[in-house]
Amino acid sequence: MLRSTPRLGRLHNRHRVRFEMTELTIDIMRRHWPHGDQHIPGLIEGIVASAPVVFPKYGVNSPLAIAHFMAQASEECGQGLEMIENMNYSAAGLLKEFPSHFTRTIAARVAHNPRMIADIAYGGRMGNRPPPSDDGFRFRGAGLSQVTGREGYAKLQVFLTRHGADFDILQDPELIIDPAHTLECGVADWVVCGCLPHAEIDDLRGETVALNGGLNGLEERGRQLLLWKHELLPQT
Repeated sequence: MLRSTPRLGRLHNRHRVRFEMTELTIDIMRRHWPHGDQHIPGLIEGIVASAPVVFPKYGVNSPLAIAHFMAQASEECGQGLEMIENMNYSAAGLLKEFPSHFTRTIAARVAHNPRMIADIAYGGRMGNRPPPSDDGFRFRGAGLSQVTGREGYAKLQVFLTRHGADFDILQDPELIIDPAHTLECGVADWVVCGCLPHAEIDDLRGETVALNGGLNGLEERGRQLLLWKHELLPQT
């Protein structure tokens, strides 16, 4: 038992060196997110370009932790296809998804109107002002970690500013899906939520609860984690 610890340490260091040599490349991203640029042109290129700075900046230094982050991001944003929450619900969908926020009459009136739906569904909670404020729509789920609500955006902005970010997602929420900033926003939010310690010990369940508040999508997160481990930790 005592002799196993150094071997694990050396293995971890070899993985770190290997990752630093290969980095996160366009080819790797396109293998895992084949349609990642479909809705946001340049998304994959932006993530790859910012990765060498962003990961170490926020203390995400091991291939294992990076694999965990990429797995969570892959599930949260649908491998780049769902970078912003789709609020285009039918009346029936609204009653199923937000039963406490819509009556049948209101659901029929606002069906397929994403702005009105988001303002009603998210207004007056998560730090959002109630309608007629547009906070619900402005601060709907977005980015690699699907940050939601003015409160979530504000908490993330404080952390970004503390780390020297020169942009403001409260003033311009769409920056959270900008290819130049989206990886930094996603990694910073993942760290803010307390995911990094779980990732470092390979605790997917604890990480998912920290990020998502529950175990929603756990099976897909696990599937993605195996894929990213195979890519970034080939010896495991």
